[in-house]
Amino acid sequence: MRLSKYLSQKGICSRREAELFIQNGWLQVDGNVVCEPGTQVDDNCQVVVDPQAQEYQKQLLTILLNKPIGYVSSQPEKNYKPAVSLIKRQTQVQSQELPDTRTINWPINGLAPAGRLDIDSSGLLVFTQDGRIARKLIASDSQIEKEYLVRVDKPMYASQIKRLSHGLKLDDIILQKAIVEPLDKKYFRMILTEGRKRQIRRMCAMVGLEVVGLKRVRIGNVRLGPLRSGKWRLLGTDENF
Repeated sequence: MRLSKYLSQKGICSRREAELFIQNGWLQVDGNVVCEPGTQVDDNCQVVVDPQAQEYQKQLLTILLNKPIGYVSSQPEKNYKPAVSLIKRQTQVQSQELPDTRTINWPINGLAPAGRLDIDSSGLLVFTQDGRIARKLIASDSQIEKEYLVRVDKPMYASQIKRLSHGLKLDDIILQKAIVEPLDKKYFRMILTEGRKRQIRRMCAMVGLEVVGLKRVRIGNVRLGPLRSGKWRLLGTDENF
């Protein structure tokens, strides 16, 4: 396969980053510096990444935003703004637990949403310049947990909670098991390891419930915490999804 695809699958860097590394002579395959973007490799090859490439990756930013309702997570829609427009100097928050001294160059280029959060939902949304993190969160084989707080329009029955936990199908595919923990009669915590479009709302509709409030509070090991709506912070250098 192409070297860029190989590196992406191994979680070493994104395909776009691989092309940059090749341009700068930062990759060696089996002891030879790679000069051609289309270089073909196999699983037995030995890849060495130059320390300069590793230093470049350390400078890539990942941003945690508390997205408010009414903002779209990726491409802007008519009459609505993209969530990335909230990422500006005056909306940044420094974590008291994880102070960060990194310098940010404005404007921040190359940020892409690593996952989606629909326009009617709020909570943790990740933007990153780092292809490794993007792949970890949104690859089809990703098993990163995502935790949500969900409020519905009527009291839930035990049978509905059981069906939400396991057995539902979306788009003719049986969904993976979910953790559903009631917090009161109309409020529950849900943990998923997949992220189909409007999944929780569609799941609830299938068992006769309407979602009236939905907030994502955790992705993997990273929690939204006290970050206020419309504010953002950098992913700490010691944090890992």
